[in-house]
Amino acid sequence: MDPVSGSAQPLAGITVVELGHSVAGPFACQILADLGAQVIKIEKGAGDDARHWGPPFVDGASATFQALNRGKRSFTLDLRGPDDRQALIDFVVARADVVVQNMRPGQVAELGLDAAGLRALQPRLVYCNMGAFGAAGPLADRPGYDPLMQAFGGIMSVVGEPGGAPVRVGPSIVDMGCGLWAALGVLSLLMRRQHTGEGGVVDVSLLETSIGWMSLFSAQFLAGGKLPSKNGSGQAGIVPYRAYRTADGDLVVAAGNDKLFASLCAVLGHPEWAADERFVSNPSRVVNAAALYALLEPCFLQRGNAEWTARLEAAGIPCAPVQDVAQMLAHEQTRAIGLLQQTAGSSIPLVGLPLSLDGVRPTAPRSAPALGEAGSLRQFLAQTPSREKS
Repeated sequence: MDPVSGSAQPLAGITVVELGHSVAGPFACQILADLGAQVIKIEKGAGDDARHWGPPFVDGASATFQALNRGKRSFTLDLRGPDDRQALIDFVVARADVVVQNMRPGQVAELGLDAAGLRALQPRLVYCNMGAFGAAGPLADRPGYDPLMQAFGGIMSVVGEPGGAPVRVGPSIVDMGCGLWAALGVLSLLMRRQHTGEGGVVDVSLLETSIGWMSLFSAQFLAGGKLPSKNGSGQAGIVPYRAYRTADGDLVVAAGNDKLFASLCAVLGHPEWAADERFVSNPSRVVNAAALYALLEPCFLQRGNAEWTARLEAAGIPCAPVQDVAQMLAHEQTRAIGLLQQTAGSSIPLVGLPLSLDGVRPTAPRSAPALGEAGSLRQFLAQTPSREKS
């Protein structure tokens, strides 16, 4: 199927205005762009701060910026200037289906670009606010970034080795998770608009996303009253379920139920461990995890990753080597699923959307834009034909 006109482009005909910077807003809008929306990225004169987050730089901007902004058109505006601000308002009213903003708290209201003001002019508009600490409460007016929210939301309290210092999860899971929720909220209101003719307002925040990632830990604490701890590569509540050092690397083994644990004991040459009263069930293994891991760790040091993987897979035990980025990108499985895509105008391939529609992965029509490459927003509006809103 043609990836441009087929089912992989379900948002064709939808126009999104991105008042976004850094990670969360741009990632949300890149999802929409990959799904076929026309994304109009509004930048200040110096550009999105993420353009300068390097090295490394490629194609005139940081690699980070390139990974978050493919498929968009860039316009530079001084939103504190009345002419540029009015040009944006005119464009939103005439052409936009969606506005996504993650500007600092209160800024869009100061500029007259908030949801209430724009939706009064265009009721069909779907408007998405992406905040830091949320829309209410004593911290609602504070800015925030991914590491702050990993700290404040409790994520860093459960990441790392037991007794060690707090550790941030490497990927920007709060920023990018917030972007995912924003895209889902926008899609939900676009769907509703098909039936009601009215747009609406989506509110998401970094803090809500961070706390959402902690839902399992929160339930465990509320049920048991015990603060969750750091478990290294392991998982609270499931044992054995972690990485082991082998003769030539590290290997994650997930023997997450009694049957798999018995199979693991057999592979390791100690079937009697499965009958040990300390290890006969998952709850008993959780209680006696330190004793069990003290038995397992020396076994794994005896062979390398490849040999252990062959033995474990033959026994039906899930496992995976701990790969670095180069190994992950080069692996035949990564190549087979086609997630790494070469986009027109980009010097490097980029990771595409981790989904396919009717067997087709959405593809961006172009790489991330150069700053202001699309020219004048007023001229663009004049040259864009009017169309019926979907």
